[in-house]
Amino acid sequence: MADLAEEEMDNPTFSSDTVLSDVHLHCPSKRHLMVRLNAVGQPVFLSYFKLLWSTEDLASGKHMREITTGREQQSRSGDELCDKDRSNVKEKGELNSEGVEALLDDDGDLEVVRRPRGASDLQAEDLLRDIVCPVILMKGKEDAFEDEEQECTCSDVVKIEHTMATPLEDVGKQVWRAAFLLADHILFQRDTFRGCSVLELGGGTGITSIIMATVAKRVYCTDVGDDLLAMCEQNVALNKHLMEPGGGEIKVKELDWLKDEFCTVFYDDDLTDALFRTLYRITHNLRNSCTVYLALEKRLNFTLRHMDITCEAYSHFRNTLNDLENLQDGKMKYTVEHIKADFCQFLVYERIEQLELWKIMAEHLA
Repeated sequence: MADLAEEEMDNPTFSSDTVLSDVHLHCPSKRHLMVRLNAVGQPVFLSYFKLLWSTEDLASGKHMREITTGREQQSRSGDELCDKDRSNVKEKGELNSEGVEALLDDDGDLEVVRRPRGASDLQAEDLLRDIVCPVILMKGKEDAFEDEEQECTCSDVVKIEHTMATPLEDVGKQVWRAAFLLADHILFQRDTFRGCSVLELGGGTGITSIIMATVAKRVYCTDVGDDLLAMCEQNVALNKHLMEPGGGEIKVKELDWLKDEFCTVFYDDDLTDALFRTLYRITHNLRNSCTVYLALEKRLNFTLRHMDITCEAYSHFRNTLNDLENLQDGKMKYTVEHIKADFCQFLVYERIEQLELWKIMAEHLA
């Protein structure tokens, strides 16, 4: 038996891919607390996400974005420098009759031209370092965040229980950047959502619904799976302090998209088709016109079929979005608008260019 066990350990079999959200790598919490194991044995963590309400906080968030932008510009300028260096090396190589020998040092090793690191690079890294490497704690709930509670007031902290790495089918238990992008837009356009009734499809941990409930009258946060819904209910309870001043409430409900041709995410063509069928069915059955917001992050993958980095699922999503806008069934009219992600950032995360926000206005035809 021992030999058999050792052989199985030497030849592990993975039944599914493990996915880790980038939010947890760049999480504004300096610490991640593991509070329990969920029903399927996955570690559940508790993170604190600070809302940038004050002028100083917003300025800090702007400063972080400027640093990120500066680093991207430095990277691009570095690429330009490298290109120039390569051109110079190429010219030297062409002028030298010895060919490749011109690139070798005295010992025969290849000399590689490198861009020197500037002081600005080091300063930017120092400023960003605090939000990059989380420390996992395994203490009791009662005293784990005493330091944070002293530093943060109830009105500027969102507490979220979540997992960190899950199989693909459990990604709803993680926190994703697209949820933060939509939450930022909600906070930036508070008056638009004030007093509304809102339905969130695929609510996951519930962080976007919680932010929405700070301004909306009632939010229905829907997803599927007892364990995920229990986690979402817990997060709603943890954040009642944010919703109480405005009188908003959240009702967590199960909505299984796999029943009646309902499905869940953007990253599979069949599921994308099912999502848009779901949107059509819901908007068609409503009495009044409504507005739909879709937040997503483009997933770039290397495929053997193309031997290149592609985003096929996103391409299908855009095609289906165009089909919805061009739909002519005599019953509904859909107007699609891309929202630029240039509004204020109220949560600290890396707002990368792959994040997108779309607005769909659904109107009944007479």
